[in-house]
Amino acid sequence: MPELPEVETTLRGISPHIKNQTVHQVIIRQPKLRWLIPAELPQLIEQQTLLNLSRRAKYLLLHFANGTLLIHLGMSGSLRVITDNTPAAKHDHFDIVFAHNKRIRLTDPRRFGAVLWLGKNPESHSLISKLGPEPLSTEITANHLYQKSRAKKVSIKQFLMDQSVITGVGNIYCTEALHTAGISPIRAAGNISLKRYQKLLVTTQKILTLAIEQGGTTLRDFVGGDGKPGYFKQELSAYGRAGLPCKNCQRTLVEIKQAQRTTVYCTRCQT
Repeated sequence: MPELPEVETTLRGISPHIKNQTVHQVIIRQPKLRWLIPAELPQLIEQQTLLNLSRRAKYLLLHFANGTLLIHLGMSGSLRVITDNTPAAKHDHFDIVFAHNKRIRLTDPRRFGAVLWLGKNPESHSLISKLGPEPLSTEITANHLYQKSRAKKVSIKQFLMDQSVITGVGNIYCTEALHTAGISPIRAAGNISLKRYQKLLVTTQKILTLAIEQGGTTLRDFVGGDGKPGYFKQELSAYGRAGLPCKNCQRTLVEIKQAQRTTVYCTRCQT
């Protein structure tokens, strides 16, 4: 699913095309996503100017004078800029049309995404208010992770994916960060030292930053009329490599399930 780097890449990809543009039309083809798209959304943002765009965790936020629109890509969604008259395909559920027929189009085959109106105080919305600090912000520290983890018996993998602890670190990048930092994903979060949390945070930030620079693990092109974003495979060390040799020690990487998520790790390098 799209994780923080993919959402950040989407934000950077679409922003230059739609920021400071006026909404001409809102098209809702399928309102039944994870939650219903508000039926009153056209009345709320048509003829309004999009003042700014931002990201909070894995949520895209579109800011208007009268409130903020949240877009979430769900498990398999993508958001692209359409610059021609390409007709909507089966899974193209939502468009915002700007001047000169330029539009952003949400494609979501599994319909786990969301389009929600947050009003003028988005920080108070239930999806936003309980989120922890951003992993690439100055607010996050190793000491924050260390203190939050004390007496926690849950695995470090599940701890890092708790959005109230740190936001946006999903399965792919959590797997990679733990492998690079040499920490076993099954180790209890409360049994990890401050020194190891320091290494883990630095590693996580480096991996996320690199992934953003490379366009995430999957998405690279956010402007196009063919309904299909471009794809490429980022070089990964652990995620998706079960059964292959560890790049550090050559031992075969193993795969386990943690909270219904796949985890791949090295039993020698990660302790």
